[in-house]
Amino acid sequence: MREYLLTLCVAAAVTYLLTGPVRKFAIAAGAMPEIRARDVHREPTPRLGGIALFGGLCAGLLVASRLMNVGDVFTLSNEPRALLSGAGLIWLLGVLDDKWGVDALIKLGGQMIAAGVMVWQGLTILWLPVPGIGAVALSPVQSTLLTVALVVITINAVNFVDGLDGLAAGMVCISGIAFFMYAYRLWFGYGVEQAAPGTLFSAILIGMCVGFLPHNIHPARIFMGDSGSMLIGLVMAASAISITGQVDPDVITNTTGSVRSTVHEMVPVYIPLLLPLTLIAIPAADLVLAIVRRTWNGQSPFAADRGHLHHRLLEIGHSHSRAVLIMYFWSALIAFGTVAYSARSSSMWILLAVVLLSAVGLVVLLLPRFKPRAPRWAQSFVPPRYRRRKVSPVDAQLDGSQPDQTPEALGLHGATAVGERSSLPERRSVSSSR
Repeated sequence: MREYLLTLCVAAAVTYLLTGPVRKFAIAAGAMPEIRARDVHREPTPRLGGIALFGGLCAGLLVASRLMNVGDVFTLSNEPRALLSGAGLIWLLGVLDDKWGVDALIKLGGQMIAAGVMVWQGLTILWLPVPGIGAVALSPVQSTLLTVALVVITINAVNFVDGLDGLAAGMVCISGIAFFMYAYRLWFGYGVEQAAPGTLFSAILIGMCVGFLPHNIHPARIFMGDSGSMLIGLVMAASAISITGQVDPDVITNTTGSVRSTVHEMVPVYIPLLLPLTLIAIPAADLVLAIVRRTWNGQSPFAADRGHLHHRLLEIGHSHSRAVLIMYFWSALIAFGTVAYSARSSSMWILLAVVLLSAVGLVVLLLPRFKPRAPRWAQSFVPPRYRRRKVSPVDAQLDGSQPDQTPEALGLHGATAVGERSSLPERRSVSSSR
Protein backbone atom coordinates (compact mmCIF):
# COMPACT_ATOMS: atom_id res chain seq x y z
CA MET A 1 0.00 0.00 0.00
CA ARG A 2 2.84 2.42 0.79
CA GLU A 3 4.31 2.11 -2.67
CA TYR A 4 0.93 2.80 -4.27
CA LEU A 5 0.47 5.84 -2.03
CA LEU A 6 3.95 7.07 -2.96
CA THR A 7 3.15 6.71 -6.65
CA LEU A 8 -0.15 8.52 -6.14
CA CYS A 9 1.53 11.41 -4.30
CA VAL A 10 4.23 11.76 -6.95
CA ALA A 11 1.66 11.89 -9.74
CA ALA A 12 -0.38 14.45 -7.79
CA ALA A 13 2.63 16.64 -6.96
CA VAL A 14 3.99 16.67 -10.51
CA THR A 15 0.56 17.44 -11.96
CA TYR A 16 -0.02 20.23 -9.47
CA LEU A 17 3.39 21.84 -10.01
CA LEU A 18 3.19 21.62 -13.80
CA THR A 19 -0.28 23.12 -14.10
CA GLY A 20 0.88 26.67 -13.28
CA PRO A 21 3.60 26.82 -15.97
CA VAL A 22 1.29 25.05 -18.42
CA ARG A 23 -1.33 27.75 -17.85
CA LYS A 24 1.20 30.47 -18.73
CA PHE A 25 2.26 28.49 -21.79
CA ALA A 26 -1.36 28.07 -22.92
CA ILE A 27 -1.94 31.82 -22.63
CA ALA A 28 1.23 32.59 -24.57
CA ALA A 29 0.35 30.01 -27.22
CA GLY A 30 -3.13 31.46 -27.64
CA ALA A 31 -4.93 28.31 -26.49
CA MET A 32 -7.79 30.42 -25.13
CA PRO A 33 -10.75 29.98 -27.49
CA GLU A 34 -13.63 32.40 -27.52
CA ILE A 35 -16.65 31.66 -25.36
CA ARG A 36 -19.16 29.49 -27.20
CA ALA A 37 -22.93 29.41 -26.84
CA ARG A 38 -22.86 26.18 -24.84
CA ASP A 39 -20.13 27.33 -22.42
CA VAL A 40 -21.01 28.32 -18.86
CA HIS A 41 -17.89 30.36 -18.06
CA ARG A 42 -17.88 34.09 -18.73
CA GLU A 43 -14.22 34.79 -19.48
CA PRO A 44 -11.83 33.08 -21.90
CA THR A 45 -9.90 30.43 -19.98
CA PRO A 46 -6.71 28.69 -21.15
CA ARG A 47 -6.85 25.02 -22.03
CA LEU A 48 -4.05 22.46 -22.51
CA GLY A 49 -4.33 21.28 -18.91
CA GLY A 50 -3.80 17.79 -20.32
CA ILE A 51 -0.09 18.61 -20.62
CA ALA A 52 0.20 18.68 -16.82
CA LEU A 53 -1.92 15.54 -16.50
CA PHE A 54 0.30 13.69 -18.97
CA GLY A 55 3.34 14.81 -17.00
CA GLY A 56 1.80 13.36 -13.86
CA LEU A 57 1.13 10.08 -15.65
CA CYS A 58 4.72 9.80 -16.88
CA ALA A 59 6.11 10.69 -13.44
CA GLY A 60 3.91 8.12 -11.72
CA LEU A 61 4.92 5.35 -14.11
CA LEU A 62 8.61 6.31 -13.82
CA VAL A 63 8.60 6.22 -10.02
CA ALA A 64 6.60 2.99 -9.93
CA SER A 65 9.10 1.29 -12.23
CA ARG A 66 11.85 1.97 -9.67
CA LEU A 67 10.00 0.58 -6.65
CA MET A 68 10.68 -2.87 -5.25
CA ASN A 69 7.23 -4.49 -5.33
CA VAL A 70 5.26 -2.38 -7.78
CA GLY A 71 8.22 -2.43 -10.16
CA ASP A 72 7.54 -6.10 -10.88
CA VAL A 73 4.56 -4.98 -12.95
CA PHE A 74 6.95 -3.59 -15.57
CA THR A 75 8.99 -6.79 -15.79
CA LEU A 76 6.13 -9.30 -15.72
CA SER A 77 3.69 -7.38 -17.91
CA ASN A 78 3.75 -5.17 -20.98
CA GLU A 79 0.60 -3.31 -19.95
CA PRO A 80 2.34 -0.17 -18.55
CA ARG A 81 4.12 0.32 -21.89
CA ALA A 82 0.86 -0.25 -23.74
CA LEU A 83 -0.85 2.35 -21.57
CA LEU A 84 1.92 4.89 -22.12
CA SER A 85 1.83 4.36 -25.88
CA GLY A 86 -1.93 4.78 -26.15
CA ALA A 87 -1.90 7.72 -23.73
CA GLY A 88 0.80 9.48 -25.74
CA LEU A 89 -1.20 9.21 -28.95
CA ILE A 90 -4.48 10.35 -27.42
CA TRP A 91 -2.74 13.19 -25.57
CA LEU A 92 -1.08 14.46 -28.75
CA LEU A 93 -4.43 14.36 -30.54
CA GLY A 94 -6.02 16.31 -27.70
CA VAL A 95 -3.30 18.97 -27.72
CA LEU A 96 -3.87 19.55 -31.42
CA ASP A 97 -7.61 19.83 -30.82
CA ASP A 98 -7.18 22.29 -27.93
CA LYS A 99 -4.97 24.57 -30.00
CA TRP A 100 -6.33 24.38 -33.54
CA GLY A 101 -9.45 22.21 -33.38
CA VAL A 102 -9.83 18.76 -34.91
CA ASP A 103 -12.83 17.35 -36.75
CA ALA A 104 -14.97 14.98 -34.71
CA LEU A 105 -14.50 12.06 -37.11
CA ILE A 106 -10.72 12.56 -37.07
CA LYS A 107 -10.78 12.48 -33.28
CA LEU A 108 -12.84 9.30 -33.34
CA GLY A 109 -10.32 7.72 -35.68
CA GLY A 110 -7.45 8.81 -33.44
CA GLN A 111 -9.17 7.28 -30.42
CA MET A 112 -9.56 3.98 -32.25
CA ILE A 113 -5.90 4.03 -33.26
CA ALA A 114 -4.79 4.67 -29.68
CA ALA A 115 -6.97 1.80 -28.48
CA GLY A 116 -5.61 -0.43 -31.26
CA VAL A 117 -2.03 0.33 -30.21
CA MET A 118 -2.82 -0.78 -26.66
CA VAL A 119 -4.44 -3.97 -27.96
CA TRP A 120 -1.41 -4.66 -30.17
CA GLN A 121 0.88 -4.39 -27.13
CA GLY A 122 -1.17 -6.78 -25.03
CA LEU A 123 -3.62 -4.62 -23.10
CA THR A 124 -6.78 -6.38 -24.21
CA ILE A 125 -9.76 -8.37 -22.95
CA LEU A 126 -9.01 -12.08 -23.16
CA TRP A 127 -12.14 -13.51 -21.52
CA LEU A 128 -15.38 -12.51 -19.85
CA PRO A 129 -16.84 -13.97 -16.63
CA VAL A 130 -20.46 -14.84 -17.45
CA PRO A 131 -22.93 -15.68 -14.64
CA GLY A 132 -23.86 -19.36 -14.60
CA ILE A 133 -21.23 -20.27 -17.19
CA GLY A 134 -17.88 -19.04 -15.95
CA ALA A 135 -15.03 -17.61 -17.99
CA VAL A 136 -15.72 -17.37 -21.73
CA ALA A 137 -12.63 -17.00 -23.92
CA LEU A 138 -12.80 -14.45 -26.74
CA SER A 139 -11.37 -14.82 -30.21
CA PRO A 140 -8.73 -12.28 -31.30
CA VAL A 141 -11.27 -10.40 -33.41
CA GLN A 142 -13.85 -10.31 -30.61
CA SER A 143 -11.21 -9.27 -28.12
CA THR A 144 -9.97 -6.43 -30.32
CA LEU A 145 -13.42 -5.09 -31.15
CA LEU A 146 -14.63 -5.20 -27.54
CA THR A 147 -11.49 -3.55 -26.21
CA VAL A 148 -11.51 -0.76 -28.79
CA ALA A 149 -15.23 -0.16 -28.20
CA LEU A 150 -14.76 0.07 -24.43
CA VAL A 151 -11.85 2.51 -24.75
CA VAL A 152 -13.66 4.77 -27.23
CA ILE A 153 -16.90 4.79 -25.20
CA THR A 154 -15.10 5.60 -21.96
CA ILE A 155 -13.02 8.38 -23.54
CA ASN A 156 -16.10 10.06 -25.00
CA ALA A 157 -18.13 9.58 -21.82
CA VAL A 158 -15.53 11.50 -19.81
CA ASN A 159 -15.14 14.06 -22.59
CA PHE A 160 -18.89 14.70 -22.72
CA VAL A 161 -19.18 15.28 -18.97
CA ASP A 162 -16.33 17.82 -18.95
CA GLY A 163 -18.60 20.85 -18.98
CA LEU A 164 -18.26 22.45 -15.54
CA ASP A 165 -15.25 23.49 -13.50
CA GLY A 166 -13.80 20.48 -11.70
CA LEU A 167 -16.57 18.12 -12.83
CA ALA A 168 -14.67 15.62 -14.97
CA ALA A 169 -11.58 15.52 -12.77
CA GLY A 170 -13.65 15.04 -9.61
CA MET A 171 -15.91 12.35 -11.01
CA VAL A 172 -13.01 10.40 -12.48
CA CYS A 173 -11.15 10.74 -9.19
CA ILE A 174 -14.12 9.30 -7.29
CA SER A 175 -14.42 6.43 -9.74
CA GLY A 176 -10.67 5.85 -9.59
CA ILE A 177 -10.75 5.57 -5.80
CA ALA A 178 -13.58 3.04 -5.94
CA PHE A 179 -11.83 1.02 -8.64
CA PHE A 180 -8.54 1.12 -6.72
CA MET A 181 -10.27 -0.32 -3.65
CA TYR A 182 -11.65 -3.21 -5.67
CA ALA A 183 -8.44 -3.89 -7.59
CA TYR A 184 -6.37 -3.76 -4.41
CA ARG A 185 -8.76 -6.25 -2.82
CA LEU A 186 -8.26 -8.64 -5.73
CA TRP A 187 -4.50 -8.23 -5.60
CA PHE A 188 -3.89 -8.62 -1.87
CA GLY A 189 -7.15 -10.25 -0.79
CA TYR A 190 -7.12 -13.07 -3.33
CA GLY A 191 -3.46 -12.99 -4.37
CA VAL A 192 -4.32 -12.31 -8.02
CA GLU A 193 -1.10 -10.93 -9.50
CA GLN A 194 -2.83 -9.95 -12.75
CA ALA A 195 -4.69 -7.25 -10.80
CA ALA A 196 -1.45 -5.40 -10.01
CA PRO A 197 -1.34 -3.31 -13.25
CA GLY A 198 -4.94 -2.19 -12.85
CA THR A 199 -4.27 -1.23 -9.23
CA LEU A 200 -1.25 0.82 -10.32
CA PHE A 201 -3.15 2.56 -13.11
CA SER A 202 -5.95 3.51 -10.71
CA ALA A 203 -3.50 4.93 -8.16
CA ILE A 204 -1.80 7.08 -10.81
CA LEU A 205 -5.18 8.23 -12.14
CA ILE A 206 -6.23 9.37 -8.67
CA GLY A 207 -2.98 11.31 -8.30
CA MET A 208 -3.43 13.03 -11.66
CA CYS A 209 -6.94 14.20 -10.80
CA VAL A 210 -6.06 15.27 -7.25
CA GLY A 211 -3.14 17.33 -8.51
CA PHE A 212 -5.19 19.07 -11.18
CA LEU A 213 -8.35 19.80 -9.16
CA PRO A 214 -6.96 22.75 -7.12
CA HIS A 215 -6.44 24.65 -10.39
CA ASN A 216 -9.72 23.51 -11.93
CA ILE A 217 -12.33 24.03 -9.22
CA HIS A 218 -14.77 26.90 -9.69
CA PRO A 219 -13.74 29.46 -10.79
CA ALA A 220 -11.28 27.49 -12.90
CA ARG A 221 -7.93 29.03 -13.77
CA ILE A 222 -7.30 26.46 -16.50
CA PHE A 223 -9.29 23.77 -18.31
CA MET A 224 -7.99 20.28 -18.98
CA GLY A 225 -9.34 20.44 -22.54
CA ASP A 226 -9.67 17.40 -24.75
CA SER A 227 -6.00 16.64 -24.13
CA GLY A 228 -6.89 16.03 -20.49
CA SER A 229 -10.40 14.59 -20.64
CA MET A 230 -9.53 12.02 -23.30
CA LEU A 231 -6.35 11.13 -21.42
CA ILE A 232 -7.99 10.38 -18.08
CA GLY A 233 -10.77 8.54 -19.89
CA LEU A 234 -8.21 6.30 -21.57
CA VAL A 235 -6.39 5.62 -18.27
CA MET A 236 -9.67 4.66 -16.62
CA ALA A 237 -10.54 2.34 -19.51
CA ALA A 238 -7.08 0.77 -19.28
CA SER A 239 -7.66 0.02 -15.59
CA ALA A 240 -10.97 -1.71 -16.30
CA ILE A 241 -9.54 -3.66 -19.24
CA SER A 242 -6.52 -4.77 -17.24
CA ILE A 243 -8.70 -6.19 -14.47
CA THR A 244 -11.42 -7.71 -16.63
CA GLY A 245 -9.33 -9.02 -19.48
CA GLN A 246 -6.25 -10.24 -17.65
CA VAL A 247 -7.52 -11.63 -14.32
CA ASP A 248 -8.04 -15.39 -14.53
CA PRO A 249 -11.28 -16.33 -12.70
CA ASP A 250 -9.83 -19.77 -11.93
CA VAL A 251 -7.38 -18.13 -9.54
CA ILE A 252 -10.25 -16.68 -7.52
CA THR A 253 -12.06 -20.01 -7.65
CA ASN A 254 -9.24 -21.54 -5.60
CA THR A 255 -10.17 -19.11 -2.83
CA THR A 256 -13.96 -18.97 -3.12
CA GLY A 257 -14.39 -22.70 -3.71
CA SER A 258 -16.93 -22.54 -6.54
CA VAL A 259 -17.32 -21.07 -9.99
CA ARG A 260 -20.60 -19.45 -8.99
CA SER A 261 -18.97 -17.60 -6.11
CA THR A 262 -16.11 -16.58 -8.37
CA VAL A 263 -18.43 -15.08 -10.96
CA HIS A 264 -20.27 -13.27 -8.18
CA GLU A 265 -16.99 -11.81 -6.94
CA MET A 266 -16.23 -10.64 -10.47
CA VAL A 267 -19.57 -8.80 -10.81
CA PRO A 268 -18.08 -5.30 -10.35
CA VAL A 269 -15.62 -6.15 -13.11
CA TYR A 270 -17.86 -7.47 -15.87
CA ILE A 271 -20.68 -5.02 -15.15
CA PRO A 272 -18.41 -2.15 -16.30
CA LEU A 273 -18.11 -3.88 -19.65
CA LEU A 274 -21.85 -4.29 -20.06
CA LEU A 275 -23.02 -0.85 -19.05
CA PRO A 276 -20.14 -0.14 -20.04
CA LEU A 277 -18.89 1.30 -16.77
CA THR A 278 -20.82 1.42 -13.52
CA LEU A 279 -17.92 3.29 -11.99
CA ILE A 280 -18.60 6.15 -14.41
CA ALA A 281 -22.29 5.42 -14.90
CA ILE A 282 -23.22 9.11 -14.82
CA PRO A 283 -20.91 10.10 -17.72
CA ALA A 284 -21.95 6.97 -19.63
CA ALA A 285 -25.63 7.82 -19.18
CA ASP A 286 -24.95 11.40 -20.27
CA LEU A 287 -23.21 10.05 -23.37
CA VAL A 288 -26.13 7.80 -24.32
CA LEU A 289 -28.70 10.54 -23.71
CA ALA A 290 -26.68 13.01 -25.79
CA ILE A 291 -26.47 10.62 -28.75
CA VAL A 292 -30.20 9.84 -28.59
CA ARG A 293 -31.14 13.50 -28.20
CA ARG A 294 -29.01 14.74 -31.09
CA THR A 295 -30.05 11.92 -33.40
CA TRP A 296 -33.72 12.53 -32.59
CA ASN A 297 -33.30 16.21 -33.43
CA GLY A 298 -31.64 15.40 -36.75
CA GLN A 299 -28.18 16.52 -35.59
CA SER A 300 -24.84 14.78 -35.68
CA PRO A 301 -24.10 12.73 -32.54
CA PHE A 302 -20.87 14.73 -32.25
CA ALA A 303 -22.59 18.15 -32.43
CA ALA A 304 -22.17 20.10 -29.20
CA ASP A 305 -25.21 21.42 -27.33
CA ARG A 306 -26.40 22.51 -23.89
CA GLY A 307 -28.47 19.44 -23.10
CA HIS A 308 -26.01 17.59 -20.88
CA LEU A 309 -26.93 16.65 -17.33
CA HIS A 310 -24.83 19.41 -15.79
CA HIS A 311 -26.45 21.98 -18.08
CA ARG A 312 -29.88 20.81 -16.99
CA LEU A 313 -28.90 21.18 -13.33
CA LEU A 314 -27.98 24.80 -14.00
CA GLU A 315 -31.22 25.43 -15.88
CA ILE A 316 -33.46 24.26 -13.04
CA GLY A 317 -31.78 26.67 -10.64
CA HIS A 318 -28.74 24.98 -9.10
CA SER A 319 -25.60 27.03 -8.72
CA HIS A 320 -22.37 26.00 -10.44
CA SER A 321 -20.83 24.59 -7.27
CA ARG A 322 -23.98 22.77 -6.22
CA ALA A 323 -24.42 21.18 -9.65
CA VAL A 324 -20.87 19.82 -9.45
CA LEU A 325 -21.43 18.50 -5.92
CA ILE A 326 -24.64 16.77 -6.99
CA MET A 327 -22.81 15.02 -9.81
CA TYR A 328 -20.07 14.06 -7.35
CA PHE A 329 -22.67 12.62 -4.99
CA TRP A 330 -24.34 10.38 -7.55
CA SER A 331 -21.02 9.18 -8.94
CA ALA A 332 -19.77 8.29 -5.46
CA LEU A 333 -23.05 6.58 -4.57
CA ILE A 334 -22.97 4.34 -7.64
CA ALA A 335 -19.22 3.63 -7.56
CA PHE A 336 -18.82 2.92 -3.85
CA GLY A 337 -22.18 1.18 -3.66
CA THR A 338 -21.03 -1.26 -6.34
CA VAL A 339 -17.74 -1.95 -4.57
CA ALA A 340 -19.45 -2.35 -1.18
CA TYR A 341 -21.98 -4.77 -2.64
CA SER A 342 -19.19 -6.87 -4.14
CA ALA A 343 -17.55 -7.18 -0.73
CA ARG A 344 -20.68 -7.71 1.41
CA SER A 345 -23.46 -8.77 -0.91
CA SER A 346 -25.31 -10.59 1.87
CA SER A 347 -25.66 -7.48 4.00
CA MET A 348 -28.99 -5.69 3.75
CA TRP A 349 -27.52 -2.60 5.37
CA ILE A 350 -25.67 -1.74 2.17
CA LEU A 351 -28.86 -1.85 0.12
CA LEU A 352 -30.75 0.19 2.71
CA ALA A 353 -27.95 2.76 2.85
CA VAL A 354 -27.96 3.11 -0.94
CA VAL A 355 -31.74 3.55 -0.99
CA LEU A 356 -31.63 6.13 1.81
CA LEU A 357 -28.81 8.11 0.18
CA SER A 358 -30.64 7.97 -3.15
CA ALA A 359 -33.71 9.50 -1.50
CA VAL A 360 -31.57 12.24 0.03
CA GLY A 361 -29.98 12.89 -3.36
CA LEU A 362 -33.40 13.21 -5.02
CA VAL A 363 -34.55 15.69 -2.37
CA VAL A 364 -31.49 17.86 -2.92
CA LEU A 365 -31.89 17.52 -6.68
CA LEU A 366 -35.50 18.76 -6.56
CA LEU A 367 -34.76 21.70 -4.25
CA PRO A 368 -32.43 23.86 -6.33
CA ARG A 369 -33.24 27.05 -4.48
CA PHE A 370 -32.71 25.68 -1.01
CA LYS A 371 -30.06 27.77 0.74
CA PRO A 372 -29.02 26.45 4.15
CA ARG A 373 -28.46 29.05 6.84
CA ALA A 374 -26.67 28.43 10.10
CA PRO A 375 -28.36 29.33 13.42
CA ARG A 376 -27.44 32.61 15.05
CA TRP A 377 -25.17 31.06 17.66
CA ALA A 378 -23.02 29.52 14.90
CA GLN A 379 -22.75 32.60 12.68
CA SER A 380 -19.08 33.22 13.46
CA PHE A 381 -18.06 29.62 12.75
CA VAL A 382 -19.39 29.19 9.19
CA PRO A 383 -18.48 30.77 5.83
CA PRO A 384 -20.21 34.08 5.00
CA ARG A 385 -22.53 32.53 2.42
CA TYR A 386 -24.19 30.46 5.16
CA ARG A 387 -24.79 33.42 7.51
CA ARG A 388 -28.09 35.20 7.86
CA ARG A 389 -28.08 38.55 6.15
CA LYS A 390 -29.08 41.44 8.35
CA VAL A 391 -31.94 43.53 6.94
CA SER A 392 -32.15 47.20 7.85
CA PRO A 393 -35.54 48.88 8.53
CA VAL A 394 -35.34 50.84 5.26
CA ASP A 395 -34.66 47.70 3.18
CA ALA A 396 -37.42 45.90 5.04
CA GLN A 397 -39.89 48.70 4.21
CA LEU A 398 -38.90 48.63 0.55
CA ASP A 399 -38.84 44.83 0.21
CA GLY A 400 -41.73 44.01 2.53
CA SER A 401 -39.51 41.76 4.68
CA GLN A 402 -39.04 41.71 8.43
CA PRO A 403 -36.23 43.96 9.65
CA ASP A 404 -33.48 42.77 11.92
CA GLN A 405 -34.30 44.39 15.27
CA THR A 406 -30.81 44.19 16.71
CA PRO A 407 -29.30 47.51 17.84
CA GLU A 408 -26.54 47.16 15.27
CA ALA A 409 -29.03 46.70 12.44
CA LEU A 410 -31.06 49.72 13.59
CA GLY A 411 -27.96 51.85 13.63
CA LEU A 412 -28.30 52.77 17.33
CA HIS A 413 -24.66 52.91 18.21
CA GLY A 414 -23.11 56.34 18.49
CA ALA A 415 -22.06 58.36 15.51
CA THR A 416 -23.02 55.67 13.05
CA ALA A 417 -26.66 56.03 14.03
CA VAL A 418 -26.67 59.71 13.11
CA GLY A 419 -25.07 58.99 9.78
CA GLU A 420 -27.60 56.29 8.93
CA ARG A 421 -30.59 58.45 9.99
CA SER A 422 -29.42 61.27 7.79
CA SER A 423 -29.09 58.98 4.81
CA LEU A 424 -32.61 57.50 5.00
CA PRO A 425 -34.43 60.09 2.87
CA GLU A 426 -31.75 59.88 0.19
CA ARG A 427 -32.02 56.10 -0.04
CA ARG A 428 -35.79 56.32 -0.37
CA SER A 429 -35.54 58.85 -3.18
CA VAL A 430 -33.01 56.77 -5.06
CA SER A 431 -35.12 53.66 -4.74
CA SER A 432 -38.27 55.41 -5.88
CA SER A 433 -36.53 56.77 -8.95
CA ARG A 434 -35.85 53.19 -10.12
